Amino acid sequence: MFMEECIIRQAKKEDLQDVFNLVMELAIYEKEPEAVVTSLEDYEKAFDEGLIKILVAEHFEDGVIGMCLGFAAFSTWKGKMMFLEDFVVKEKYRRLKIGELLWNDFISLSKSLDCKLLKWQVLDWNEPAIKFYEKKHAQIDKNWWSCRLFFEA
Repeated sequence: MFMEECIIRQAKKEDLQDVFNLVMELAIYEKEPEAVVTSLEDYEKAFDEGLIKILVAEHFEDGVIGMCLGFAAFSTWKGKMMFLEDFVVKEKYRRLKIGELLWNDFISLSKSLDCKLLKWQVLDWNEPAIKFYEKKHAQIDKNWWSCRLFFEA
């Protein structure tokens, strides 16, 4: 079985190019590749500073085929939390339970860091992701709007 040919592990610095490529694949899927303005150097700096936590799914022949990238934050209502920024599996490996392995290990990582909550966002049109999260008993709150403020460099 394909799933048994994969391991989930914490990313190493040498995995960051693969992680960046997966982020670009996700941005293309979300129809916003031009919105990605980060560089590999940005990822390396955040990794070196311990700002990001990354788990990768690695296939013994095909290398890194999926990842979860998040960061620790603080909820004024719940306490320490993890924010899942990106969760992606290469398209040809979807529906093979790789996402399930990544998800479960990211939950374990978050709990091991004493987080009380995991937060993330999902696009309203991304039905496969929504179904996955619902299957995992996630509360999808459609009352809160996502807000952003960009700072020009």
